[in-house]
Amino acid sequence: MDTLFEIRALPFDHPDAVVLNDVVQTEYQERYGGDGDATALAPDDFQPPSGVYLIAYDPDGRPVATGGWRSQDTNGEGNEDGDAELKRMFVVRDMRGRGLARRVLAALEDDARAAGRVRMVLETGTAQPEAVALYTSSGYEPCVKFGYYRHYESSLCYAKPL
Repeated sequence: MDTLFEIRALPFDHPDAVVLNDVVQTEYQERYGGDGDATALAPDDFQPPSGVYLIAYDPDGRPVATGGWRSQDTNGEGNEDGDAELKRMFVVRDMRGRGLARRVLAALEDDARAAGRVRMVLETGTAQPEAVALYTSSGYEPCVKFGYYRHYESSLCYAKPL
């Protein structure tokens, strides 16, 4: 694992976050077709203590990975009280395989736990086997589908007690 990468908490609408969000949306389009992820996200979703958004920077100061969590409680989309929903986990292609996703994920879990959340939940898809491998190797188990894509066959939902 490369420890020279710096992880910073920044607003979801920070310019670096916007650039990386565009990159991840392009990757979703390549993998699934369509317009990318249509899940509604707002900058306020990731404001502490109800969430956080992290960006990892390489030693040259280039933003190369992201991830965030937002509070969720019981709602009509399948969430439960105390959920922290993982969003926008992403590492740019040339930085994959260095342990960045695992570092960001651990930081997000720690932050959500400190904020009083009791379960981390996430939705990914069948066209993202690398994500599935990361989550299952990090202790996540399949759970009842929730969220915007809960009725899609390609949707996979996982949860982990915090």
